[in-house]
Amino acid sequence: MILIDYHSLVQPMALPLLACLLFHLAALAHAQPSPGYRPSSLRRPIRFRQGYSNLWGPTHQTLSQDQYSLTMWLDRTSGTLLHFVNILPLNLSHASFLFTSSTCAGSGFKSNRPYRNGYFGASIKLQSGYTAGVNTAFYLSNDQAHPGYHDEVDIEFLGTTPGKPYTVQTNVYVRGSGDGRLIGREVRFHLWFDPTTDFHHYAIIWNPDQIIFLVDDVPIRRYAKSSSAQWTFPDRPMWMYGSIWDASPWATENGKYKVEYRFEPFVARYTGFKIEGCSAFAPAWCRPVAASPAGGGLSAQQHAAMEWVRRNYLVYDYCEDSSKDHSQTPECGR
Repeated sequence: MILIDYHSLVQPMALPLLACLLFHLAALAHAQPSPGYRPSSLRRPIRFRQGYSNLWGPTHQTLSQDQYSLTMWLDRTSGTLLHFVNILPLNLSHASFLFTSSTCAGSGFKSNRPYRNGYFGASIKLQSGYTAGVNTAFYLSNDQAHPGYHDEVDIEFLGTTPGKPYTVQTNVYVRGSGDGRLIGREVRFHLWFDPTTDFHHYAIIWNPDQIIFLVDDVPIRRYAKSSSAQWTFPDRPMWMYGSIWDASPWATENGKYKVEYRFEPFVARYTGFKIEGCSAFAPAWCRPVAASPAGGGLSAQQHAAMEWVRRNYLVYDYCEDSSKDHSQTPECGR
């Protein structure tokens, strides 16, 4: 009679299967979840000049022949940054301008009109290798209309050193200034993909109740308007900007690593420009862009996707920074 020890036969087979199962479960935990709603798919790309124009550094920009793609770069030569104050009268039908200029390396563009809400998106491909100190940005601002007292909503890609990931910084300024009274609301993330190998779509949805930051339609941050502290939410018209510039004093590990121009040029590529919303000149009945299928806040599926990003890729949240004075950021107490 032959006795077979089935336990001894199954155990060697079970261990590799268990390890494989655990590996796949771990991979699933880090896989990008579907947000269930893709606002970028509801909007068609526009040609660059349909929505934007050069702001500064025209010698550091090239536009594709079909005008759907823009390449900008930063090097040791300089472009001219044209500042202008846009004074909007009450009826918003006419505007007067005061022009000044200064010198700044890199390049930038600006939307042709100001908006009071909307969807603002672009597909961006970043440069690999040493990019420390380089700031590639896509953001809303009215700094030129309200210098020293402006609003701003930022998506900024902070350059890095080889072997370390890019940091995506989101920020909201409300009636701030650059003279030391500026109150930043920085929330930073790493990405779940390499942003240098392909284009990915980055967007801001700004409506009267909330600001949503999105990466490939996945919400990564929601900044809501407070009914008890409405002064913490931007409500004046803003323009959409894009830029690449030298932010060496702070961009990479608090300024530890600077731009090294021996690695120039530093290139940023933009395509898939999408803008939809109510311009500052639109009638009062113009409806804001919805952030979710229901038209209100984020859906449960969108919220779950956002929590996945925070759980796995959050780097810094100003509300969790005990060194900050939170008396001016009451939203952190909610």
